[in-house]
Amino acid sequence: MKPQHKGHKGHGGNGGHGGHGGHGSNLSSLSSPSPLSSLSPCFLPSPLSLLSLPCGRPRILFLTLWLVIGLVACNGQTRTSNKSPVENISPQDADSKLTFFDVTLEQADEVGRPIWKVVAKQAKYTKEKQIGQVETPYGELYQDGKIVYQVKAEKADIEQNGKQLFLKGKIVATDPSNGVVLHGNELEWRPKEDLLIVRNQINGTHKQLKAVAKEARVKTRTQRIDFSGGVVANSQDPPLQMRTEHLIWQLKDEKLIADRPVQIDRYKNNQITDRGRGDTAEVNLKTKIARITKNAQIALLEPPLQIASNSMNWNLNTEIVTTNSPVRVFHQVENVTVTANQGELRIPQKIVYLTGNVNGVGEKRQFLKSNTATWYLDRKLIDAQGDVVYKQFDPPMTFTGEKAVGNIQTQNIVVSGGNSQGRVVTEIIPQEKLKNQ
Repeated sequence: MKPQHKGHKGHGGNGGHGGHGGHGSNLSSLSSPSPLSSLSPCFLPSPLSLLSLPCGRPRILFLTLWLVIGLVACNGQTRTSNKSPVENISPQDADSKLTFFDVTLEQADEVGRPIWKVVAKQAKYTKEKQIGQVETPYGELYQDGKIVYQVKAEKADIEQNGKQLFLKGKIVATDPSNGVVLHGNELEWRPKEDLLIVRNQINGTHKQLKAVAKEARVKTRTQRIDFSGGVVANSQDPPLQMRTEHLIWQLKDEKLIADRPVQIDRYKNNQITDRGRGDTAEVNLKTKIARITKNAQIALLEPPLQIASNSMNWNLNTEIVTTNSPVRVFHQVENVTVTANQGELRIPQKIVYLTGNVNGVGEKRQFLKSNTATWYLDRKLIDAQGDVVYKQFDPPMTFTGEKAVGNIQTQNIVVSGGNSQGRVVTEIIPQEKLKNQ
């Protein structure tokens, strides 16, 4: 079904010059179906060019449209001044510039279900540009006969080609089912693709999220929104901000997915406390867990600590970071780096648990090796267990045992529980041997 345009039409010239749907007798003639039913569509008056209907369409459609226009005008639904909408223009301009009042544009699918409807108090149609300039339009976008988005604007340019609807202006699109509101300056509705596109200075709001971007693509059936271009998304619970070039919001699953490099800032009392980075990330707004993958990194402001791995889970509620991949922890003030096969960082307690092939290195090349280790960041103390080896170069010495406790930075380490009847094995390296190493 082609779009239907309902409303009262104003035109160029005075007193209905040119015979294009003027007031008085012309409107009365439109109320009778018999004269129009005998007309060929190829010879209908020029105002029907607004419908963009080719010759050969069923005549009953033209009859219905003209009846609607005539009835709206006769019933007095539109209040107009005595002054003609356009004055002192040529007949050629009158054919190309038309003004309609109380306009309704509708489009249906193959089985007659509506796919969009736009109502406006006034519309100016430009024949050459095939664009209607409408004031205070209100639109409804349908899917399977049900409203999926409601659209409002102060003013808009509207285009339609039977398959797509375009709006340009200050657009506000609202999903009545979930409360998503999208603000932008361009809107495109592709009903066959289940796709709504809002472009140009996007601002999206919802009880869970606020986001700005250059474009938003909404898949209405799956309730998925793709934000792209300078995306900044702020979540209320958990309190965080995501920055990326492409962000997928799965509303049903309550997930935010970044498939491009992303930065995640966690807030407490409106202040940034932790920051995560990675090539990809997924934030579950329901469980409050962020999974950062590929070059994952989380930085703390206090203490100034960085933890890096290929993949990490960040529980934003409990403030616990865990990883089952090789991990590297760097303390910026102490200049100490510890690596391991797995790790866990408990931010509130300021404790790091490390498991498997633990290696700690200080700025003077002193190092501590063990099977497991617990790093108490506040106390600047590391507790290492299992096949412990501690080595330092100034003064040069090596200790081996089952347990070591101390501060790597200050080289104050106590090794205990050696393999030889519980004794610690100590190796003192002569200076000459050290120089040859």
